[in-house]
Amino acid sequence: MRSQDYDRLFLSPPHLGRHELNYVSKAIEDNWVAPVGPNLDGFERDICEFTGAWYCVALTSGTAAIHLGLRLLGVGPGDEVLCPSFTFVATANPILYLGATPVFIDSEAETWNLCPERLREALEARKHQNRLPKALIIVHLYGMPCRLREILALAAEFGVPILEDAAEALGSRYEGQPLGSFGDVGVFSFNGNKILTTSGGGALVTNSAEWARKARFWATQAKDDAPYYQHSELGYNYRLSNVLAGIGRGQMELLEDRVKKRREIYAWYRQHLAAIPGLSFGPIEPAGSHSNRWLTCLLLNPIETAITPEQLRLHLETHNIESRPLWKPLHLQPLFATVPSYGGEVCTHLFTRGLCLPSGSAMTEVDLQRVAGAIHDLLMPK
Repeated sequence: MRSQDYDRLFLSPPHLGRHELNYVSKAIEDNWVAPVGPNLDGFERDICEFTGAWYCVALTSGTAAIHLGLRLLGVGPGDEVLCPSFTFVATANPILYLGATPVFIDSEAETWNLCPERLREALEARKHQNRLPKALIIVHLYGMPCRLREILALAAEFGVPILEDAAEALGSRYEGQPLGSFGDVGVFSFNGNKILTTSGGGALVTNSAEWARKARFWATQAKDDAPYYQHSELGYNYRLSNVLAGIGRGQMELLEDRVKKRREIYAWYRQHLAAIPGLSFGPIEPAGSHSNRWLTCLLLNPIETAITPEQLRLHLETHNIESRPLWKPLHLQPLFATVPSYGGEVCTHLFTRGLCLPSGSAMTEVDLQRVAGAIHDLLMPK
């Protein structure tokens, strides 16, 4: 059959139901459509209850949350912020917003996240130069917990605060504790492709009442307490709307089911593609962790197969199946050509070998068989 004869299988589409409609309809009936209202308050409470964080500020994007979080940590012009190279550009862009410089750290091969050994190397080198970073950003890539025990210990040893980018990791846990609750500031994304979506949105979580108050203040144009519009600080239009927060409230009711389904999809792929030479799956869960498996990712070993990830991606496209390369490391991006970097070989290697497969929580057995069949056709021709 031709590719146009199949419905498109997307990488990670939104998965909505009646739960969301109930909250959205109530917001419209009550005329609570502005960036305030009971859905917004309720969504923030739901996130706090789930993560264990004391305070939550719902925002227009995860990027906005990183921006405000770094500002809360005091990042400004001339500062340095340590950041994984293997992540989406939105992790690092807010560093530039604030006039600071990112310093990129390589991954380790199991979790694909920040390498503690490279992190120590960077911290010791920056300390020797008398310019310890203002902050450290850690990322839980593809929903996989990083090696938190080692990384938290290093940050404490050198006195560097942590912004925890859990944009892809809502619902994941490390030693029983939800991700996003380990850093001085935690960040989530609710973009349309995430495990929980508000169509577009994000959140900042913290245990500091003052930081939460400050984040809300900055996110609503930093309006001073006056009857007229007076502004003494720079602010932004970053607050999530009450309507979109209603979508989030409905999605939160289904989050545990969504995590269960994504993990089942990962297990299905592993079982049905295990016999293909040169194909493996990653990243690997560290001991005591529970990943939401936001996206299922495979690796192709060039020693065992001549097929490249790009050839496989293009082949899947002929079947109207969306797949996507792993994140291109930031130290390889033209935008960051002059930025300091520690290592880079591991994440570069992963980038050249990896591909993300369709992983949406609404996928059926037929959908999974279609993806697996197309992969078998290319990698194990009859």
